[in-house]
Amino acid sequence: MTQQTMDPFAVWKSLYEKTEANWNEVIHETMQKEAFSEWMGQVQNAYLQYQGVIQKTTEQYLKQVNMPTREEISNVASLIINLEEKVDQLDQKVEEELSANETSTEISRLKASITRLDKKIDRMVKLMEEQVEKTQVPSQKTPQKPAAAQQTEANKKES
Repeated sequence: MTQQTMDPFAVWKSLYEKTEANWNEVIHETMQKEAFSEWMGQVQNAYLQYQGVIQKTTEQYLKQVNMPTREEISNVASLIINLEEKVDQLDQKVEEELSANETSTEISRLKASITRLDKKIDRMVKLMEEQVEKTQVPSQKTPQKPAAAQQTEANKKES
């Protein structure tokens, strides 16, 4: 004859299967009752009241030990973000102003350069006109000046 050994896991599984169906039915019936819903509402209200008391107590404690609450930290964080945005805007405006100043400085330099070029061109035109006058046949109405006098006048005009 063979002896059968007792398997504790098989016993446990059998017990579970037999009781699970019964407990499932009991719990389902209990949850369908209005009294259970009322009880769950009371438990939820009690939990919310407890949570409110804990929150108030924590806030009071943090005030006593001079520590900020989450709300205060959140407010400071939003203020910092706003401040960073304003600093970025100011930085952008400063860069735009510097760029505008550099542009106006460059424009001033170009104007001065153009003025100098205009003066040089005027001098060149005058010299060319003088050269043309020298090469033309002198008319009878205008007496011809000696070359030294013409050279002196040309030097005066250049300076």
